[in-house]
Amino acid sequence: MFQDTRPATLDAEGGEDPWGPFRVSHPQECLMLLRQLRDGQQPVVLNGPDGCSLTATLWSVDEARRHVTFSAQPGMPALDQLVEADEGVAVAYMDSVKLQWELGGLVLLRGPRLSSLQSALPPSIYRFQRRGAFRVRTPARHAPVARMRHPSMPEMALTLRVLDLSLGGCALWCPSDVPPLQAGTRLGEIAIELDATTRFVAAATLAHVSSLGHHDRGVRIGCEWQNLPPMAERALQRWIDAAQRRRRLMALE
Repeated sequence: MFQDTRPATLDAEGGEDPWGPFRVSHPQECLMLLRQLRDGQQPVVLNGPDGCSLTATLWSVDEARRHVTFSAQPGMPALDQLVEADEGVAVAYMDSVKLQWELGGLVLLRGPRLSSLQSALPPSIYRFQRRGAFRVRTPARHAPVARMRHPSMPEMALTLRVLDLSLGGCALWCPSDVPPLQAGTRLGEIAIELDATTRFVAAATLAHVSSLGHHDRGVRIGCEWQNLPPMAERALQRWIDAAQRRRRLMALE
């Protein structure tokens, strides 16, 4: 019963699963990702447990028969090695995302010019955001905030709304009554509060300053993280992935 209802962040024994935030388990969402790979003809690297690997193309996604089919060049030793092991890992890149899932139930169909390798439809896919590639726009209400000191006036404490953020940096809204900030300025430590439980501190450099329009009394400042600490990067990665997952599930409804 637990396996049917356990949260994605818990493992099979009920402990905290560090890979939970990156796992896509919704059947329709998994199918959507696989079909995007198929339609885009993106290369997929198939890796065997003994270190063998080959590059293939996802040719079909058969929901009814619960399998996917890869096309690959015939005569490659890795094909026979994968089928003999009957397990492996598929890795593919799609835009700013790395996808990874387990292979099983492998069947090789040989042809004169092209071979087909069938694998069971994966029950879940791991989805990893590539660094700095995807930016999440934050909602106007309950938006994350950044707390920092003005670089030229350390006695001035600032609390700025986060407009969007990624693994590479963030954009902040700076009111017009704040003394001007110049591009290229090192901002020092910024305390980011994403929600009630997700917070981290990181150094940043101000990359650019731009106007938000005639009706916005303030400017947008773009910041780049400087040596984002590993714990901060993991917290930000999980927050971004959760935001993307909510967006994808809303698109499925």
